[in-house]
Amino acid sequence: MIVFYFLVFVAVPVGCHSSFTLNQAWKEWRIKHEKVYDNKTEVSFRRALWEKNVVRIWKHNQEAASGKHSFTLGLNHLADMTADEVNHKLNGLKPEKLNTVRNVTLKSLSDLNIPQTVDWREHGLVSSVQNQGLCGSCWAFSALGALEGQMSKQTGVLVQLSPQNLVDCSVMDGNHGCKGGYISKSYSYIIRNQGIDSEQFYPYEHQNGLCRYSVKGKAGHCSNFHILPRGDEKMLASVVANVGPVAVAVNAMLPSFHLYRGGVYSDPKCNPNAINHAVLVVGYGTEKGEDYWLVKNSWGATWGEGGFIRMARNKKNACGIATFAVYPTI
Repeated sequence: MIVFYFLVFVAVPVGCHSSFTLNQAWKEWRIKHEKVYDNKTEVSFRRALWEKNVVRIWKHNQEAASGKHSFTLGLNHLADMTADEVNHKLNGLKPEKLNTVRNVTLKSLSDLNIPQTVDWREHGLVSSVQNQGLCGSCWAFSALGALEGQMSKQTGVLVQLSPQNLVDCSVMDGNHGCKGGYISKSYSYIIRNQGIDSEQFYPYEHQNGLCRYSVKGKAGHCSNFHILPRGDEKMLASVVANVGPVAVAVNAMLPSFHLYRGGVYSDPKCNPNAINHAVLVVGYGTEKGEDYWLVKNSWGATWGEGGFIRMARNKKNACGIATFAVYPTI
């Protein structure tokens, strides 16, 4: 029903919305996303933020309908948060110092086939979308997504690996649990530890915990990792096409990213030099003349296109998607 009320709400000018329609939409949105607040003050604060984002979404989607934007926004579970809150609590990627991480020179992939469209979901290399919650563990989901793809290619079986294992156990390697971490140091831990547990054996808890890795639950391993040339989208496409899903870093600072609903995400305000969030490139393609990267996020299946986002491709490294790209070898 929330969709109905929201459509009614946005179908008329902002100043003409009935309080009943708005109240009902707010109520149903809270029920859908299981929102519980501590007191009336917080309810008022969150309601005000939610209403502000309703207006933002309405204005943006009106412009999108007229052709100004290639993507739409929607009321997801982040609609009652400020952009600063989202960036502080969810976007936990730490900036990599390329001269200090282990790297292996890539062999030339320029002569390999680069098809027009790739979607590794269709070949069993991409596990189901998870929700990291209010924990800055995006780095763990991104790194393991790429490893899951490589393990599936080798074994023929797709097994979801444990982000909680990384959150709890890779502190010695330089990660900081829910306070953030590094894609490269995730692989360093798996190499040093000689394995990582499955999600089923070591389930995600949305918070820091004590390390309890067990070889009994081991479902993945890693021998090395490769860092792609900085900002090279052609190389990224070649690796995605010929190797599999690739862990990448993007700028996810803007409200337009937080509230993304569908389409090809392209925001001129998205600075490619300000990456703060780790995601997984699982393919690429073109829609209505717009090249895009097919990207898996870790904000749940109600965000974006079932938990995925299509991000602009071949637009001068939009949002920094090719700034720091990594894939593991097993």
